[in-house]
Amino acid sequence: MKERVLKTIREYKLIEKNDNILVGVSGGPDSMCLLHVLVEIQDVIPFNIFVAHVNHGVRGKDADEDEEFVRLTCEKMNIPFYSEKVDMNGYARKHKMSSEEAGRKLRYDFFNEVLFEIGGGKIAVAHNKNDQAETLIMRIIRGTGIDGLKGMKFLNGNIIRPLLNVTRKEIEEYISKNNIEVRIDKTNLEPKYLRNRIRLEIIPYIEREYNPNFLDGLSRLSRTANLDCNFLDKYSSNIYKKIVKTESKNSIILNRNDFLKEHKSIKQRIIKLCLMKVADDINGITEKNISDIMVLFDKGDTGKSIDLSNGLIAKTSYGEIIIQKRENKEFRSFSYKMRENGVNYVPECKCYFEMKAVPIEKVKLNFKNMYIKSFDYDKIYGELIIRNRISGDKFKPYGMNGTKKLKDYFIDEKIPKNLRESIPIIADEKNILWIVGYRTNEEYKITSNTKKVLVIKCIKK
Repeated sequence: MKERVLKTIREYKLIEKNDNILVGVSGGPDSMCLLHVLVEIQDVIPFNIFVAHVNHGVRGKDADEDEEFVRLTCEKMNIPFYSEKVDMNGYARKHKMSSEEAGRKLRYDFFNEVLFEIGGGKIAVAHNKNDQAETLIMRIIRGTGIDGLKGMKFLNGNIIRPLLNVTRKEIEEYISKNNIEVRIDKTNLEPKYLRNRIRLEIIPYIEREYNPNFLDGLSRLSRTANLDCNFLDKYSSNIYKKIVKTESKNSIILNRNDFLKEHKSIKQRIIKLCLMKVADDINGITEKNISDIMVLFDKGDTGKSIDLSNGLIAKTSYGEIIIQKRENKEFRSFSYKMRENGVNYVPECKCYFEMKAVPIEKVKLNFKNMYIKSFDYDKIYGELIIRNRISGDKFKPYGMNGTKKLKDYFIDEKIPKNLRESIPIIADEKNILWIVGYRTNEEYKITSNTKKVLVIKCIKK
């Protein structure tokens, strides 16, 4: 067992020298096997072991005895021990999720709290080859795509699974051979849970009647799906970087024409990527949601939108496709006085503004950069401010003779409504100088009579 697990650790680079490894231990055969094997492997790879145990509060006295058992085991083995008692069923009801989902969320939240306390590291969990098979079968029964066939990874962020190549039978043999005391969770034997029925009935039946190597076959399927999905995800991510126009924690805007050029498979992955970037939680997003978004984006009717779960909206606007959080309140107005020869930060648009006045002969005019603009200093009236738009705003766009309402300018430039309130505007006490990122005012342009220039630079955070 030691050599088998050590091979997996080296192949997937699960543990490095001097790592902190926090082992999730329930007291059952799987986690006790993992704990003892990792202690053996410390002779080969020097690293630090810590143990965390979560009492889910659902099995009364048995759960309390499990916690005490793990605590005493760690005391005997001289391993630091951390535990927490939670109300799994109460959390599940409150957050409208299954008990299994709630238990997982609470466990990993606690594990990460402990990791922070010990100075970082990795979380080792005892999922094995049988667990992998059970997970895949559950997903197939409920309905899944190729991503669902990936199963669990040996290394997923800071989570490692050193036993994923080991069967439950091999674990039981290791426990028996080494006389390791374990706790048995009787709920794992109750057929009322789907996972238990898969473990106790479906897998043994398939192995007995059809294929004794069924677990190995599912393991190969998972590895193949992982390989293909990793390629598709990487390819889709590269395409996303090429077609994204703006990205923030609240919204993503893509170029629709570039998006439509891609294969349907890639478009679906790009949509999922956008949802993951913007949403706090995508558990409520269904395949039907993805399909509806695809139809919306393919049609491209400006102003059309779809309300998704978890406070998200997908919509189209002037050749752009947008996924964003639903706005609960209007954008707050802002206005700041600008400091000359200094740096001004505007939190509402997450931008820094540098402003300095220089003689004309020291200025290199750059008309192409939309975030560095120069103005005739002597034409500026009073103090400068940075603000967002206000009702009745108008200006004389650079290169034009007449004035234009700012509202009409935004419409002509096809700027989405949800972005208009957040666009910073530089103005003096009479007029607008600059719609930042867009047009300047003709009345403040540099001419042959200009002697002093005000240079303003916008830097996005």
